[in-house]
Amino acid sequence: MILSSFLTSLQNVGVKLLYILLALAILLFMVMIHELGHYTFGKIFKFKINEFSIGFGKALYSKTKKNGEKFSIRVFPLGGYCAFEGEDEAGNESPDAFNNQKPWKRLLVLVGGVTFNFISAIIFSIILISVIGTGVPKVTGVTGENANYIQVGDELVEINGEKPSFVNGGIGFILSEWNEDEPITLVIKREGEKDLITKEVFMQEFTDNLGQTYYAIGITSYTYQKYSVGEAFLHCVPYTFEMAWDCLEILGKLLVGKLSISNIGGPVTTISTIAEASQISALNLILLFPLLAVNLAVFNALPIPALDGARMVFVLIEWIRRKPVNRELEAKIHFWGLVVLFAFVVLVDILHFTVFS
Repeated sequence: MILSSFLTSLQNVGVKLLYILLALAILLFMVMIHELGHYTFGKIFKFKINEFSIGFGKALYSKTKKNGEKFSIRVFPLGGYCAFEGEDEAGNESPDAFNNQKPWKRLLVLVGGVTFNFISAIIFSIILISVIGTGVPKVTGVTGENANYIQVGDELVEINGEKPSFVNGGIGFILSEWNEDEPITLVIKREGEKDLITKEVFMQEFTDNLGQTYYAIGITSYTYQKYSVGEAFLHCVPYTFEMAWDCLEILGKLLVGKLSISNIGGPVTTISTIAEASQISALNLILLFPLLAVNLAVFNALPIPALDGARMVFVLIEWIRRKPVNRELEAKIHFWGLVVLFAFVVLVDILHFTVFS
């Protein structure tokens, strides 16, 4: 009995480890797409590229091409980089140095990573829309007292003034705490009628398998409108930009204090989330791919030191004033920005698995 229990536990650990490795591979794949954008635009404009790396730290694998370009896989899978000649160097007089290239070329190379993330998100969105679907969620199952107000076949247009989406959790709106005096306002489209019905429903108390209490609307299942691949082409671009806008709204709410820092996570949290989602259902991966791609695009476009967005700002300043910001100062800003950024994501991960768990 003890041996059987031990073997079962060992098997469960092995399965979880496989899903973590899968999640890690997915995250690195997204990073590779981003860095490939920089690399591709760099090759187009004939920039000298010293190294294309996935991960940081000591190299686990490295190969150097005849033209001097090095391709590496490094020990810490927390990102990657495409290193251009003289990118963060002051006083490099080489005509091949990154900072000696024309500003518009450098700007396009910097935009390349975000561009590739968006293009990949659009491609992933086509797959998502044609396989799972998108649009207004349609109720296929309902339970509890709210069954008096919500019917199978209802289409949920708004929940508390927000349009349901994959990013904000669909229509689940599961809460760990809830004030009983605060009903949830739903805008429902019923039986295909043009007129919308506004209903106030109350969250219901549930208990999961671990004995933890949570509150939910009481909708047990729902479906989305599926499209053919051809129709998905018409919806993929606006859908991707809508997802990007949702990401920006979440960031905005974090900045003004309307959303807790517990709602975000660093790379470890991301890997854990991917692993858990993929273990529940392989279909979740189809949802996660465009979401991860969009998140990487939006995040890297932010004007935070060390990220592409901040580097673009420095290039734009140089282009406008026809004179660069002191290169040494810029390099220090990006270096310390990277240090602070790493410290922040590590702190967020620690809080996520300790205080917020």
